Amino acid sequence: MCGIAGFCNYTVDLMNSRQYWQKSLVDMRLAIAHRGPDSSGEYLRQHIGLSHARLSIRDLMLGSQPMIRSRFNQEYAIVYNGEIYNTDELISPLKQAGYQFETTSDTEVILYAYMEYGADFVEKLNGIFAFAIWDEKANTLFLYRDRLGVKPLFYTVQNGFLVFGSEQKALFSHPEITPVIDKNSMCEVLALGPARKPGSGVFRNVHEIKPGHYAAFTSDGLKEIQYWDLSAKDHTDSYEQTVETVSFLVRDAIERQMISDVPVCSFLSGGIDSSIVTAVAYQFMKENGTNLNTFSFDFKGNDDFFQSNAFQPERDVTFVKEMLKHYPTNHHFLECDEEHLAALLPQAVDAKDLPGMADIDSSLLYFCSLVAKNNKVSLTGECADEIFCGYPWFYREDLLTANTFPWSLDFQARTSLLRPEVTKNLHLSDFIQEQYQNTLAAVPYASGEKEADIKCREITYLNIKWFMQTLLDRMDRTSMYSGLESRVPFADHRIVEYVFNVPWEMKYKNNVAKSLLRDACHDLLPDSILNRKKSPYPKTYNPNYERVLAHDFLAILENPHSPILEFIDKEKSIAFASAPAEYGKPWFGQLMAAPQMMAYMIQTNYWLEKHGGYQL
Repeated sequence: MCGIAGFCNYTVDLMNSRQYWQKSLVDMRLAIAHRGPDSSGEYLRQHIGLSHARLSIRDLMLGSQPMIRSRFNQEYAIVYNGEIYNTDELISPLKQAGYQFETTSDTEVILYAYMEYGADFVEKLNGIFAFAIWDEKANTLFLYRDRLGVKPLFYTVQNGFLVFGSEQKALFSHPEITPVIDKNSMCEVLALGPARKPGSGVFRNVHEIKPGHYAAFTSDGLKEIQYWDLSAKDHTDSYEQTVETVSFLVRDAIERQMISDVPVCSFLSGGIDSSIVTAVAYQFMKENGTNLNTFSFDFKGNDDFFQSNAFQPERDVTFVKEMLKHYPTNHHFLECDEEHLAALLPQAVDAKDLPGMADIDSSLLYFCSLVAKNNKVSLTGECADEIFCGYPWFYREDLLTANTFPWSLDFQARTSLLRPEVTKNLHLSDFIQEQYQNTLAAVPYASGEKEADIKCREITYLNIKWFMQTLLDRMDRTSMYSGLESRVPFADHRIVEYVFNVPWEMKYKNNVAKSLLRDACHDLLPDSILNRKKSPYPKTYNPNYERVLAHDFLAILENPHSPILEFIDKEKSIAFASAPAEYGKPWFGQLMAAPQMMAYMIQTNYWLEKHGGYQL
């Protein structure tokens, strides 16, 4: 993985102030240098500037960027962040067409494929990616993003410039762009956060290329084109055929994502998803004469303080040890204490450019920094629950019929600390409903579907377009902050396309969540893990963490200059910080309960301070 940035302006000749614009490219690249600490480069021409920070994963010596190739005396340049997993299938026809490869990097494959097939070539790619291609002949800058939105790509158009980058902070290092937090920004943070509207960069006039889209910027302006989306089709395979297909697709996706010129590791929680990934990766590496590094995460004090609840019924450590009996990987048990957890809340905002999943982000930021000392590439089990229907809101009646985002069910809990006039003046409830209804209106349906299948489609679509995006964004930002590339085999678009059309009765066979995935991978896992109930990412239950949070939150409340005071009720917040924490009633997802509400407000206050506060 890497960091990319750049700008395009057809109304000025950038070469007339070459040093100035070259420095601007360097400044943008330095803002995201954590994404690629191994090498860097810039490309500057009359109307275009590209910059790249490289994390060397494939073709360590020759894969530097920006990569430039010429054809018929016209230049083509690319900066790219991602991994393409079907390069072997793409290379052969390109060689037959006369292209001569100077590297073994997938970057060159992408550029040549564009040159040969044109802008819609992206449909041929299997991978995770965000990249920019400058086409001198067409005098056009193209921005591409992968189908599921694994890799981020933000942009803004201001003062004649299109400015883009892997993270918002790259845009803000351009001399023409300043971060502005406005009413819409606060609606997103307070009503939807840590989720974001599809295509939103939250800051004023900052956008993100939507998953499955690319954009073309010419002297006539910007045009965004959708090249992929979920579609509804009749599913005619038997259950046995469906299991066989899923079994092949999952294993093939994991094995494809083992491609790397540096060692690959996996995150192993002892849950079914990460265990499947680990099992296949372990066997793959064993056949190649090497062992797999694996990492599990927990918190100091959970031996004493863990509290079982409906969302997190049990800890991971027992199941991790069970997996290690069957797959003796080179395993690392990592722990985070409450001091690190609280202290890293601001840094997690720095990483994401926004308030995030509070201590879930800060802990993952810490864990990824430790993993990065051993490995550059990790495989994760992310996205399986969204695709194979693993969350409670796929089958619990109260969540299925909520008529709102089911992972953010309790509006009163979400807004409990806000001043009543803020909730009213920002129309937060209406804002949530508008986003929810707009997404539902886009759900595709097949003809003659049963009611259960219709509901399954709706919840799956909502999850892939919203909740999965939040988790993918979290994974990218917290890992890439330490130069760690995280891959997500379950987000292979072939899996998503196929499973989206599988009937609900096959996904919830015998009233068992994710029964299809369990049956497809039954030979890989011990029964204890194969039959394990869903348990989300771990969190701390140490009461000292609550005390640390309360101390920091109360200090913010007592500071009259704290920008968060414009939005929250001071008296209610003081009472909230002093009350016993409630862990079993999340206001977002399965993990963000009372302590995370304080942590989220601490993050929001820091974010407002960092970017100059709220502006009407």
